[in-house]
Amino acid sequence: MGVQDDRREIEQIELFELDLPTGKSRAGTDAILTVGSVTVEFELKSTTKDTVTTVRDFGMEHIEKWSNKHWLFGFYTPKGNALRYTRYASPGMMAPWIEGRRQYIEADFRLAQLAPERLVLEDLYQLLGHQEIYSLDQARTLQKLQLREEEYRSFQDLEAGFSAQAMLDLLKMRCAYVIRRGSTLNNPHIPKAVLEAFPKITSNHASELRELVAQSLNS
Repeated sequence: MGVQDDRREIEQIELFELDLPTGKSRAGTDAILTVGSVTVEFELKSTTKDTVTTVRDFGMEHIEKWSNKHWLFGFYTPKGNALRYTRYASPGMMAPWIEGRRQYIEADFRLAQLAPERLVLEDLYQLLGHQEIYSLDQARTLQKLQLREEEYRSFQDLEAGFSAQAMLDLLKMRCAYVIRRGSTLNNPHIPKAVLEAFPKITSNHASELRELVAQSLNS
């Protein structure tokens, strides 16, 4: 996150009187809000335009992470130095847009699950030749920097190196990784038409937000 985005996020947290998550809940959550006995997680976004960018390499993990998130979209002046207004979206409001992205990448995601299992030893031999034992350096030609040293060692099933079957397992892992990377979307934008359907907050920010969240929880 850049300095500008970080500043806007802090501004939103203070304006809406949100809390920062702690511990395990901190990962992937920008802020939290407790309404009654329920604590909800927030995704915070800001923009100087009429659309909102999301993340690079948008994939199934984002769909899972965002399924129960509440959202705040801060709309700033063109230079980004003043907040004009904020829009709130509940998980239900965001669901159609998220579902549309899921449908778009689902076939590629399934391909990343199915294709590696079609690989056989002959495929490995075409890449690295037919050997009884493969070296650590050869294993690295498959997985490169995706595995740490100890992870490579966990696949080593022979005293002097890797069997063909162990190398095939590494090849399958690499195949799945490459297809998953190719199946992601590059920073999909939430369009103006979607955002304009969400409630706008221009004053009494903290109380307005709590009322909207309460309505969402009771619906």
